[in-house]
Amino acid sequence: MAPNKRKQADGGGNAFVEFVKTIFWAGLIAVLIHSFWFEPFYIPSGSMVPTLLVGDYLVVNKYAYGYSHYSFPFAPDFFSGRWPARMPKRGAVVVFRPPGDPSEDFVKRVIGLPGDTIQVTGGQLYIDGKIVPRSFVGTYSDDSDRFSENPAYYTGPVLARDYRESLPGGKVHNILKRTNAPVTDGGFDPNNTPVYTVPAGDLFMMGDNRDDSEDSRYMDGPVGYVPLENLVGPATMIFFSINLQHPFWEIWYWPFEIRWDRMFKTIS
Repeated sequence: MAPNKRKQADGGGNAFVEFVKTIFWAGLIAVLIHSFWFEPFYIPSGSMVPTLLVGDYLVVNKYAYGYSHYSFPFAPDFFSGRWPARMPKRGAVVVFRPPGDPSEDFVKRVIGLPGDTIQVTGGQLYIDGKIVPRSFVGTYSDDSDRFSENPAYYTGPVLARDYRESLPGGKVHNILKRTNAPVTDGGFDPNNTPVYTVPAGDLFMMGDNRDDSEDSRYMDGPVGYVPLENLVGPATMIFFSINLQHPFWEIWYWPFEIRWDRMFKTIS
């Protein structure tokens, strides 16, 4: 009986060792994928409506522009710059770490490349002194303010004008404009900005929800000009999306809250 017991004990020990090895390798593979290939990203605000909605979950391609220390978990500062360095195309939707608050992830669209001049006048975008053409699509009920951190700020959906904007280079995408009117309270006017000249090695980012986006127009904010080093990667696909109309624990609403039409949608 003793040898049988020993054999059973050895078998149990081997099974435990194999289980630990499986967990180790699964964890290592997950870390490698997260660090070098792809990373999930959740959209918490409405700054990229109508392209991205609050509750969208994205896949971010981490190798498309090369790697910086922001590509790795916890962003260890063990080297500077990017390797290999690749320039994003104008119009790409990119996840990045804002220079003013690199602990956070932001997502915006690349509008200005190094050497470009960018200006907004009367709510209209100009690149290198030329107006960026846009065509009116229709009205859009923008309800993204209901996710504001300040509930008192939300007063209901806002009707915005939906445009198709055509960037230099051929990228065409939708933007929202609530108003083209200038700010009259003496504060910064995002509809009438100075001329920005994008420095070498930097990008100029803007949200598609033009009147509800803290982006490179606000040089005193966290974004400003974004160094190439701060890029995490382009957002390539929406792999899941939920509407968040009800508390998470009310599971009986889940099938109705999922935006099935946005599942596995390519981001443009």
